[in-house]
Amino acid sequence: MTCCEGWTSCNGICLLILLLIGIVLNAIPLGIDLVKQDKGFQNPISCYEWLFPGIIGAGLMVIPATTMSLAARKRGCCNNKTGMFLSSLLNVITVLGAVYCMLVSLKALSEGPLICDSPGNSTATCEFSLKNLTDFHPESFNLQWFFNDSCVPPTSSPNSAINKMGSHWRIPNSDSEADRQRIFHFSVFLSLFLVGVLELLFGLSQIVIGFLGCLCGVSRQRSQVV
Repeated sequence: MTCCEGWTSCNGICLLILLLIGIVLNAIPLGIDLVKQDKGFQNPISCYEWLFPGIIGAGLMVIPATTMSLAARKRGCCNNKTGMFLSSLLNVITVLGAVYCMLVSLKALSEGPLICDSPGNSTATCEFSLKNLTDFHPESFNLQWFFNDSCVPPTSSPNSAINKMGSHWRIPNSDSEADRQRIFHFSVFLSLFLVGVLELLFGLSQIVIGFLGCLCGVSRQRSQVV
């Protein structure tokens, strides 16, 4: 097995692990939303879990490239120039899915859980649109909702709120429902963001190694010894 086939096989295993982690991470808050309340979708933790960043972006969109890459382990359809070229093309979908997962996760981390807006939220307040997702400004990204004593926006003037920020920062604990949702929201979407970053790196590396395998060739399958 050449280095191209070996790296392709390694990429396939890593992507398989990452896509399973992404699906599980996305499924956990969805399951909590469905079983926590008597009425479905009542007071969900976040709007962005319903954009399925882990299930669609880090999960389904990674399956084609993962399947093709794993074929190199058994010296199957990837064991030729055409297979290596297809593995590169399919990893473009992986890169797009990883970027989608990262964007949704960053947006969720920037805005915080729904309980930080007002108690008793439901998915009726969620805006599921591409414009809302792409309207992200890195300079406005902050985690004040996580470190502030209370993540609910204050009703006082903006100047007094800014003056109180430094003296009310703390790491939330599980003393209240709001703190538990903040910790859970932060943990899930930070993990999904890291999954997206890793999938992006593996996808880009496979695009490069796939083209190298297509140009330089791969090893021939060993003939069966009688």
